[in-house]
Amino acid sequence: MPDQFEQAADKSARETSLMKTRDRRHGVVLVHAGEGKGKSSSAFGMVFRAAGWGMKVCVIQFIKGQWQTGEQRAATRFEEIEWHALGDGFTWDTQNPEQDIKTSREIWEFAKQKILSEEFDLVILDEINYCCGYGWISGQEIADFIKNHKPAWLHLVMTGRNAAPEVIAVANTVTEMTRIKHAFEGGIKAEQGVEF
Repeated sequence: MPDQFEQAADKSARETSLMKTRDRRHGVVLVHAGEGKGKSSSAFGMVFRAAGWGMKVCVIQFIKGQWQTGEQRAATRFEEIEWHALGDGFTWDTQNPEQDIKTSREIWEFAKQKILSEEFDLVILDEINYCCGYGWISGQEIADFIKNHKPAWLHLVMTGRNAAPEVIAVANTVTEMTRIKHAFEGGIKAEQGVEF
């Protein structure tokens, strides 16, 4: 009679066999934009969905930096998820735009290498749209890279306000989150488990 480790290995092999092979997959490009809450949250839901199917996932955060989030903590429990929080933090009122541009360009180069590595089935570029909106990375450059270099089977998600028109044009699915009401307007600050 097989022991529990053999049973777990058999179950894992069966589940992995359910994952669509790369040669049968159409890699989808998604953009989550708009003023409303939920852009990154939606992308992170996809992270765990893909990992649940045994897909390899890479999350690259352009803005949040070392700010610890519940999603990042949960991701450590999945060997399929690689997480990189690389930004300098929130920079709406930046005092050093040259540093913001430099950091964003370095993260973009890192992201391109991760995409080109063909190691991942899903890549999340969290808050890259902000970088376009601030003019740190051009939308045309991102769109050209997607058109010319993204593996056909790779799913790619880009989040953040101010998505560039060129990025929207190359995406398969674009969702705009619309803010109707937000707790912050009522004096409620970011809450653990909801915003981070």
